[in-house]
Amino acid sequence: MKPRLQEHYESKVRPKLAKELGYANPHRLPWVEKIVINVGVGDASREPKLLDSIVEVLGVISGQRPVVNRARKAISNFSLREGMPVGVSVTLRRRYMYEFLDRFISIAVPRIRDFRGFPTRSFDGRGNYTVGIKEQVIFPEVDYDRIQKIHGMDLTIVTSTDRDDEALALLREMGMPFREVEPVLV
Repeated sequence: MKPRLQEHYESKVRPKLAKELGYANPHRLPWVEKIVINVGVGDASREPKLLDSIVEVLGVISGQRPVVNRARKAISNFSLREGMPVGVSVTLRRRYMYEFLDRFISIAVPRIRDFRGFPTRSFDGRGNYTVGIKEQVIFPEVDYDRIQKIHGMDLTIVTSTDRDDEALALLREMGMPFREVEPVLV
């Protein structure tokens, strides 16, 4: 059984994008390749239990086992030695990616306080969109009582296109709530 968002993409989004972008070849249409969730942990060397807590929370949110990222070089100004943990990340593809994106858009985003839409300026120039989340508690899977410390995370949605306007059209059709541009009054 396919995830709900994947069915929506194949049945509604692809035909609408083909018409909107004017592509006759269906292989030129943009699609979501992967989603990368990254949590930077600067205090991991001083608090080892914090790293375990973040790994557990990220595993519950994503449905996959996250990877602990370690420092490649020593930087004395940051009290950082080579091999010390500096972050936790997980890459979601295929079924996990669609299920996560569906839960993120329909359940987690409405739980963000004072949410007015995601900015459209967060594209990187290559068709990838990155959004920062300030609290992990917006996900209903996270047990608030077991959290050691509130932390944020970065979500990067990697698309197959190199153009930001095509990626924006794709994500908007997938249901991503973007902030509408307000007209400037003179």
